[in-house]
Amino acid sequence: MLNLKIILASTRPGRKGPSVAAWVNEVAQKHGAFNVELLDLAEINLPFMDEPNHPRMRQYQHQHTRDWSAKIDEADAFIFVLCEYNHCFPATIKNALDYLFLEWNKKPVGFVTYGGIAAGIRSQQMLKPVLAALDMVPVLNAVNIPFFDKNIDANGTFVPTDILKQGLDVTLNDVKSWAEMLKPMREKR
Repeated sequence: MLNLKIILASTRPGRKGPSVAAWVNEVAQKHGAFNVELLDLAEINLPFMDEPNHPRMRQYQHQHTRDWSAKIDEADAFIFVLCEYNHCFPATIKNALDYLFLEWNKKPVGFVTYGGIAAGIRSQQMLKPVLAALDMVPVLNAVNIPFFDKNIDANGTFVPTDILKQGLDVTLNDVKSWAEMLKPMREKR
């Protein structure tokens, strides 16, 4: 089985991202192709980049970096649950990415974005050049949720539409296919 890490980027107090991430996690668990782990950047709480050496060297000085490295290194693929701030991705995801280098290489990334009218798409698009610099593969299909608040019920549970459910299934299948294709390249490292 492939190891899939779902990374929740939003850390803002009062955030709604955990309800979206819980839905993604539940569907990914049922998919059957993955060992799934949800990584909440608010809980992981990485400080602003504090490593003195370049990540390519993997000479980490801090335990939080070594722990983060181990989590990301064991992954075969990712789904980023991503909000949009000011037409861009949140600083938390950039910081989490910048801590490491080789651990991200040759791994696919799927997106579940959420926001207002733009559905978080700008965040996703702005992050793609960063992922390319890390030698990652963003998959084509994504789940982009406009006006996502209307999908959250009175209990704080995300209630997806049929289209969103279908979109997540397609995205997970794409991530699975790319993870399998890239696995021989990861093993050569």
